[in-house]
Amino acid sequence: MKSTKNPLIRLSRYGKKYRALIWQAVICSVLNKIFDLAPPVLIGAAIDVVVQRENSIIGRLGITDTFQQLLVLCLISAMVWMFESVFEYAYARLWRNLAQSIQHNLRLAAYSHVQDLELAYFEERSTGSLLSILNDDINQLERFLDVGANEILQVLTTLVLVGGMFFVLTPGVAWMAILPIPFIFWGSITFQQKLAPYYAEVREKVSLLNSRLANNLSGITTIKSFTTEAYEIARLRLESEAYRQSNRRAIAFSAAFIPLIRMIILAGFTAILLYGGLEVVEGKIEVGIYSTLVFMTQRLLWPLTRLGQTLDLYQRAMSSTNRVLDLLDTPIAIHSGNLSLSNNIIDGEIKLDNITFAYHERQPIIKNLTLNIPSGNTIAIVGATGSGKSTLVKLLLRFYELQAGRITLDGVDIRDINLTDLRQSIGLVSQDIFLFHGTVQENIAYGMDDASEEEVITAAKIAEAHNFICHLPQGYETIVGERGQKLSGGQRQRIAIARAVLKNPPILVLDEATSAVDNETEAAIARSLEKITHNRTTIAIAHRLSTIRHADCIYVLEYGQIVEQGSHEELLAHQRVYANLWQVQTGIKK
Repeated sequence: MKSTKNPLIRLSRYGKKYRALIWQAVICSVLNKIFDLAPPVLIGAAIDVVVQRENSIIGRLGITDTFQQLLVLCLISAMVWMFESVFEYAYARLWRNLAQSIQHNLRLAAYSHVQDLELAYFEERSTGSLLSILNDDINQLERFLDVGANEILQVLTTLVLVGGMFFVLTPGVAWMAILPIPFIFWGSITFQQKLAPYYAEVREKVSLLNSRLANNLSGITTIKSFTTEAYEIARLRLESEAYRQSNRRAIAFSAAFIPLIRMIILAGFTAILLYGGLEVVEGKIEVGIYSTLVFMTQRLLWPLTRLGQTLDLYQRAMSSTNRVLDLLDTPIAIHSGNLSLSNNIIDGEIKLDNITFAYHERQPIIKNLTLNIPSGNTIAIVGATGSGKSTLVKLLLRFYELQAGRITLDGVDIRDINLTDLRQSIGLVSQDIFLFHGTVQENIAYGMDDASEEEVITAAKIAEAHNFICHLPQGYETIVGERGQKLSGGQRQRIAIARAVLKNPPILVLDEATSAVDNETEAAIARSLEKITHNRTTIAIAHRLSTIRHADCIYVLEYGQIVEQGSHEELLAHQRVYANLWQVQTGIKK
């Protein structure tokens, strides 16, 4: 969802809690610039002392001795330099800490929001695109706050102070120095407006490039096995070249700004240099004031040459800010209920009451399905690929929201239950096993930080994982690698089962939990199912019917509807869909 609001206004609303820190940084930046502008004035005063002596500006204050006048100027200079240095240190520290704080909190807020979004959101977007927002875009904003905000403040302070001084000291000449400024600001604003779409395109291209890199690194095994390295380099070259070209267009436009601004500044500077000099010769302006004017004109106009770089940084940051805040503004489709649960009071009775569900812009995959699962029972759901088996699990966990009907847990609509409590009451062993980079023990104890080593080992034994873990190089302290790539598929599944056992939920869901194990391990897991499913409601989804033959009830799903149900023996006796599947898997039917 893209917003049409000004990104700076959106950012300021987000940064309300930083207002005190922002004001401190602003004040220090302004004070630093005030003291930074003092040396040219002091130089003019020193020239005035040398030329005018007792008739100088300081002399008129009662200090007539030239040495004392210069000594006063030296003392004032020392104080000016000291205060300038103090406030430079202060603003640098404040702006950088502010940038780091906003970067840190904005990244956490964005990631937290991403975690609350429904699965459908992730199915429509690439991981690389989200990583680009969470990393590159937030870092771009940090770079602007670190440097650009102070630059803008100091330019504005310079304009106000120096412009005001010109009109006080030499109102007849001041307009020459001020005249270029409206043209510079008009050009800067026009420049920013023209540059905005270029940088929006740059952010989009870098997002696509990151997506390609993330996708390729995740699929490196497939790339190697199909020997498509050259093909992937060619595709990456296209994405990288598109990013380079979009940057080149932005750079070509932005690089022209400073030379053009310098020409405008030159007009103002030479006018003051020439006209002011003639005024001194004619005795209309004092030498000290003329010296101050020349220095101040340079101090007034020259910083404007950096305005292009600052606006360049600003525009990059605002493009990134829009992307980050658009992510934060993405509405959350699945909201938590208010009813709190406790695992020790959950019976585990589940009812699916006439439910219908369709994925985005697709035909319903579940249609008017009704299913009752008594507490403590083990039921199995079988069916062909695409029949809706895994979708039922996702609906139970509220990864997706129903279009019609309702699902209840112990008679309570799951939409009314606190989302965290609901999911904590369900232990899921998915067919797509994900292990985090870390040790075996950390992966088994994931989500159970207070679990003891003994509890981890007990869970591993129940899942028939303990023996192979003991044979790993460092046992339970062995690093499994990213996504568990150092382990076999069967080993990953047994660790996932151990993780669910340790969680000890009242409801256990096994979604193709033995799909990647060998026959020996499958038999071992089947022997432990009695322990795993004891006193808990268990839903087992399987293609391999041998793993669910002892379920209390087996449901056969076709096209999102239940077409058969009963025990293993009853379904075989019916000689319909289930019996046909069994005969194919056992080799009775070719």
